Amino acid sequence: MSECIQLSFAVCRIGIYTCFRALCCKGPPPPRPEYDLVCIGLTGSGKTSLLSQLCSESAENIVSTTGFSIKAVPFQNAILNVKELGGADNIRKYWSRYYQGSQGVIFVLDSASSEDDLETARNELHSALQHPQLCTLPFLILANHQDKPAARSVQEIKKYFELEPLARGKRWILKPCSLDDMEAVKDSFSLLINLLEERDFEPSRM
Repeated sequence: MSECIQLSFAVCRIGIYTCFRALCCKGPPPPRPEYDLVCIGLTGSGKTSLLSQLCSESAENIVSTTGFSIKAVPFQNAILNVKELGGADNIRKYWSRYYQGSQGVIFVLDSASSEDDLETARNELHSALQHPQLCTLPFLILANHQDKPAARSVQEIKKYFELEPLARGKRWILKPCSLDDMEAVKDSFSLLINLLEERDFEPSRM
């Protein structure tokens, strides 16, 4: 009987020691990976508002970015350092100066814009998809303002922007979005993070 008591006591001590190590000796969680992204799109497409909402910033007094701004957008499994470039006519010609070092691209378009603005957005997206510093990177294309009556559907955007033939072989995601459904926006960014993680494990980058 005494041997059984000793054995039970030993097992108990081992259990307590294991619990103590689990609670007190557990190291800090591994740091979240960080990715540097560039965010482009015409003025009025909603880039600044979307990024501000993702950062839980106040929606009041939001003004369009005139030069560029950088936001650290936190997600559970990654931190996205997003460089947002202004979309005015006199700024877009300088976009390429800020592409260096980017690991992914966010392109925001106004799905309810005029035909002229949509044509301009298409040209800018085509230019970005073919730019030497961006052409191999993952793209997240957000068809914003889906809550507006004049918004085009994702299928209409895909056809008008000729994404299937132009972006064949590239990694891109086209998703509808609006400020009314930020959970869907977060889901779209999660898909982009998946592409960024996959790119990290490509043999050519090992």
